[in-house]
Amino acid sequence: MQKKSILASTYWMVIVAGFVTGMGNGSVFGAALMCWMGRGNMQDWGGVGSGSYIPTTFNGLMTFWMLLFGLAFTLMLALAMQRHDIVENGHRY
Repeated sequence: MQKKSILASTYWMVIVAGFVTGMGNGSVFGAALMCWMGRGNMQDWGGVGSGSYIPTTFNGLMTFWMLLFGLAFTLMLALAMQRHDIVENGHRY
């Protein structure tokens, strides 16, 4: 029986932990960005319904950065688990 790779056995942990950590950091970045630039040229707040996900609205810009940071942290964590698997078990991808 072949042992599962570390990345395969921690698949959901990588997704959940990566997005939670990344979106937490992205919310701090988004809040700082919103404080720095103010409303600027954004006429719409965008905080209701699907307007929260449109990057041209005030709230949508912060949500965009949160999702982008979440994706980036998930990819970094997956890469770290893949490299850890190579060191521990010698698996090559």
